[in-house]
Amino acid sequence: MENQEIKLSITDEELKELQGRVNIINQTQLKIGQLETEKHFLLHELGVSQDELKKIQEKLEKEYGKVSVNISDGTYEPIKEEDEKQQANT
Repeated sequence: MENQEIKLSITDEELKELQGRVNIINQTQLKIGQLETEKHFLLHELGVSQDELKKIQEKLEKEYGKVSVNISDGTYEPIKEEDEKQQANT
């Protein structure tokens, strides 16, 4: 006669509850990973945009000198030395 082990198990209801909670955790971890990937992409995109803005600002400075440009209407005013010092300190 073979020695049969008795398998102990939780109830079907408890198993479903346990599986459901583990599934929610796994889905949440997957979403967090997706968000971190998107965050990395957006941070890279931000850095590229900031670099491009700096290039535009340098181009405008060569053309118009040190000016403050209103980005709503394109008007500009020369930056006075006092203003430069204040901007450098902020």
